Amino acid sequence: MAEQVYHRYRGALVGLAAGEALGAAHQGRLPGSLVPAAGPAGAAQDAQPGQWTDGTSMALCLAASLVECRGFSPRDQMDRYLRWKNEGYMTSARRAVGLHGATQQALERYQQTQDPNAGSADPKTADNGSLKRLAPIPMYMFLDGSRAKDLAAAMSRTTHAAEEAVDTCRYLTGLMIGAFRGEPKDNLLGDHYSPVYNYWFFPQVKLANTVAAIARGGYKEKQAAELRADGGAVNTLEAALWCFHHTHSFREGALLAVSLGNDAGGTAAVYGQLAGAYYGLDAIPAEWREVLAHRAMIEELAAALLEATRQGIRHFIAI
Repeated sequence: MAEQVYHRYRGALVGLAAGEALGAAHQGRLPGSLVPAAGPAGAAQDAQPGQWTDGTSMALCLAASLVECRGFSPRDQMDRYLRWKNEGYMTSARRAVGLHGATQQALERYQQTQDPNAGSADPKTADNGSLKRLAPIPMYMFLDGSRAKDLAAAMSRTTHAAEEAVDTCRYLTGLMIGAFRGEPKDNLLGDHYSPVYNYWFFPQVKLANTVAAIARGGYKEKQAAELRADGGAVNTLEAALWCFHHTHSFREGALLAVSLGNDAGGTAAVYGQLAGAYYGLDAIPAEWREVLAHRAMIEELAAALLEATRQGIRHFIAI
């Protein structure tokens, strides 16, 4: 069991990066205009083979913060995100790629106010920025599903405090913990799945209506043309889960995510972290892993997160 969890941990973080690298090569294309066969090695546009962008960079910043701070520190996370923005810290291209929208505004706000909870609560800012970097939270809090959801919300609020952005992070956290625990896919995608029994039915933690519709599985009967993989948090989560539901391998689902077009990198990054947790590292195509930028560092951080969980480090919020 321990060995399986280790492979799932590495799968989650490598899957995020591999999915984002795959999508980055085809970002902004029209839905269905291209179904890439080669993966990251078949990069198009300006992306280099195996290079990932903002979601993976910020996930690695988050992972390093959790490990080095021995707990959850919003201030340290935001300082690392600024290093990414200003210095190229935790990048695959020596510079910050993909910084825009709510994330950029929140970092500017943090520089001005020094308040690490800098995310806007405006519903219009509910893009997928916090959802793309989520993986280290369920990895770090694998043993405590309820607390994991709380920290997922706190993580999102540093840059994305809109209800839909926060709740997509809370919901995906539960799915990833279930995947780490080896839950069958039908269970994970069942009505309002949570590793904490009946969690979503308590009034104080219920999901936003749009996210609850996803939790009920409303996306399963949709056709590809009905999905809007446009970078919004809710639409990204729906598209990623649709790909996970309709496929049976990491490769198949990742290619399907990219074929949805528009924000292909975001959809594939969100799909990649969940599918990587479910299928494990070895299920990610070897040719995608071989070209992945800084793969050794990514796997080392995954191992460090697992070790932190094994040691039972106390999880706190340091303001």
